[in-house]
Amino acid sequence: MKIIVNGVESEVKSTALSEILDELGYGDAKVATAVNERFVAAASRPQLRLVSGDRLEVVTPRQGG
Repeated sequence: MKIIVNGVESEVKSTALSEILDELGYGDAKVATAVNERFVAAASRPQLRLVSGDRLEVVTPRQGG
């Protein structure tokens, strides 16, 4: 299925957000996620299913000032 990840079209096999993150190489990394511009809490990721054309934003925390 084709989704947009951080502005880039990507092909993924999974539909559950948690599985998609694994597939994309984020594994257990601490990240913030949004699907179609709506924040998705980490606890909700296994239940949330994406469909073709959805927009996923993945943000990793950074330190500094």
